[in-house]
Amino acid sequence: MNTLHVEELDDRVVVTLRRPEARNAINAAMIGELHDVCAALEERPRLLLITGGDGTFAAGADIGELRERGREQALQGINSRLFDRVARLPMPTVAAVDGYALGGGAELAYACDVRLASPAAIFGNPEPGLGILAAAGACWRLRELVGASVAKQVLLAGRRLDADDALRFGLLAEVVPAGELLKRAHAMLDRMARSGALALRLTKLVADGAGHPLTDDLAQAILFESEEKRVRMDAFLAGGRS
Repeated sequence: MNTLHVEELDDRVVVTLRRPEARNAINAAMIGELHDVCAALEERPRLLLITGGDGTFAAGADIGELRERGREQALQGINSRLFDRVARLPMPTVAAVDGYALGGGAELAYACDVRLASPAAIFGNPEPGLGILAAAGACWRLRELVGASVAKQVLLAGRRLDADDALRFGLLAEVVPAGELLKRAHAMLDRMARSGALALRLTKLVADGAGHPLTDDLAQAILFESEEKRVRMDAFLAGGRS
């Protein structure tokens, strides 16, 4: 791949955005390669870690490409379809953010289930300053993550959230030194990986849904009949660790 470095492990895939000449700006080639990653994870569900190389997560979408897009491209939802696909991946996703996560880069981070960041992280959506809007999920995902008031400060007033603000508003799970960021992200994935894979997958599916007792009951019915539930509960009752 030309814009990504992809490391495939047994229980996870690690994707590093890699366009150092453009501060990892998300262009059409990167969109295509990220779709390929999503296709692989849909076929074989695993955890996903997304990070950026060279001290930047992604400093936006490629403005040169955006400049040439018109109505038809907007209606195709080139970026929004990808980020929605990332959000709907079967297993949990984690974004490890160092440096700028702006515009489309911020929206990619918002689409992940959990975000960690270094103290240098900056989140923002400056799209209105370019005469467009943040149309790849920020206008509603950010509101869900931090609340309407903070989201409107970012989307309408151009506020940028530094790592401390992002942590305080609940956008981040934790802030860790840049040199420890990937280690801590992998530690989080390790905790996830210790859970039952099917239980983790169904929990994400239910948590991302509109919410209904019947959905909970159906998902639990599947898990109650699983062999993994019996093995894990037997181990717990025998004094082992689940």
